[in-house]
Amino acid sequence: MGDIAVETSGVSKRFRLYHERNQSLKAAFMRGRRAKFEEFWALQDIDLQIPAGKTFGLIGHNGSGKSTLLKCLAGILVPDRGSIGVHGRVSALLELGAGFHPELSGRDNVYLNGSILGMSRKQIDRQFDEIVDFAGLETFIDTPVKNYSSGMYVRLGFSVAINVDPEILMVDEVLAVGDESFQRKCMEKFADFRAQGRTVIIVSHALGTMRSMCDEVAWLDHGKLQGVGRPSDLVDEYVGASHEDRTQAPGDSTSSGGSRWGSQEITLDGAELLCDGRVTSQVSTGADVTFRLRWTAPEPVAEPVFGMAIYSLEGVHVTGPNSQDVGLSTGTVHGSGHVDVHVPTLMLTPGTYQVTAAVLDSTGTHAFDHRDRMFRFDVTAGHPRDRYGVVSLGGSWDVAVDRAPVT
Repeated sequence: MGDIAVETSGVSKRFRLYHERNQSLKAAFMRGRRAKFEEFWALQDIDLQIPAGKTFGLIGHNGSGKSTLLKCLAGILVPDRGSIGVHGRVSALLELGAGFHPELSGRDNVYLNGSILGMSRKQIDRQFDEIVDFAGLETFIDTPVKNYSSGMYVRLGFSVAINVDPEILMVDEVLAVGDESFQRKCMEKFADFRAQGRTVIIVSHALGTMRSMCDEVAWLDHGKLQGVGRPSDLVDEYVGASHEDRTQAPGDSTSSGGSRWGSQEITLDGAELLCDGRVTSQVSTGADVTFRLRWTAPEPVAEPVFGMAIYSLEGVHVTGPNSQDVGLSTGTVHGSGHVDVHVPTLMLTPGTYQVTAAVLDSTGTHAFDHRDRMFRFDVTAGHPRDRYGVVSLGGSWDVAVDRAPVT
């Protein structure tokens, strides 16, 4: 058992979804019947073995059962069927500010939260300075936590959780609210945990992080286990399977609801991604693609500048080309038409990306039309098959011996 930190056998968990609920005994008596509900199985027959000393990720869409499973593993929820074996001391950070009292200061909540997690007062006394230093809240530690930002909440909660000295740490998505500096400290802490032979179980929608951070991942879909394996393989499979067909008929707007502004002398009416001459919303790394922006100009407009920007779902600005920077003179446009950006080899790694588009005047300072998050598209594994970051360098590798070993 020393090689397994957590194991589940046939774990299932159900909830009741009420269509109507009796609010009192009087209401139940007057209506003469029990409240109507249906059973919803959030987890169904989950069999898992999580190795000790590894970082293990849970991926899946919203409502797939990831957080429910983590709460079962942490002992917060009891499964309706099956069994769970946890071999080690557990610390869990599952919800923002869980265990905090809003009227108490950060100092008081450190002691309150630490005691909930099983620490004695002497233990907290010894580690108090380290907890506060890691959270970076020395200035605010005596301020009521109701005045904390969400980032301050999670920093303090996480700092307490990791200083319980757990053998198994469970984290549910909440680290996404931390700033860049705090996230880097967390990654370093996770690396220290792994070096010390501890186990980390994490739920996250940040697939790039899951690729680089986890040793293994499990994919859940509608409460069922779809697979367990290497992050590089399973994340690619998940991205492909969770692809939504976002393509609309030609002439329809492809806007996903982002903000829009501009003086409207020329408008962007739609955007498309084409591969092999067909409109699509899913391509592979290395594909030959064309981004098409459709425009309308009721009156002549001289030398408009067309531009687009590609962002990852995490908000990383990947690239932002425009027609002026590549030396394209658009002349005077009038009527309707389209602008194509041809990319012979798309070097984006697997994931989901968002496109923002704009058309500006020739100075680049006045927006005729700016459309944020105009459409989304998915990239699946192709060639080259890079796993990390958002772009592939696409280079070639070669190994050479500069000096033969001395015999």
